Amino acid sequence: QVQLVESGGGLAQAGGSLRLSCAASGGTFNRYGMGWFRQAPGKERERVAAISWSGGAIYYAGSVKGRFTISRDNAKNTVYLQMNTLKPEDTAVYLCAAVFGSIGTRWDYWGQGTQVTVSS
Repeated sequence: QVQLVESGGGLAQAGGSLRLSCAASGGTFNRYGMGWFRQAPGKERERVAAISWSGGAIYYAGSVKGRFTISRDNAKNTVYLQMNTLKPEDTAVYLCAAVFGSIGTRWDYWGQGTQVTVSS
């Protein structure tokens, strides 16, 4: 069983930056693909970014490409999401997820989420 705990959310102004962290425990971190998702009120959950177990494959949603960067530190069992040039439409609960093996549509474990609010 893998536990995921997100941190780093909060309030930012438009144009600002935040860095989210997701600490994993209970599994062999470097065997899991990792992803960041977000869910805003009244909207479907959206995959923002994902990174393979080795970091060799990275994916971004079009809405964040060029502004957000996903990375991982397998020695620290942590995945990060650096968010720059934030926009009010980035406001959402951000969730970390893990999948054993390759990244696809299935995700095995989820964190509780961290709120990100961007003011205009």
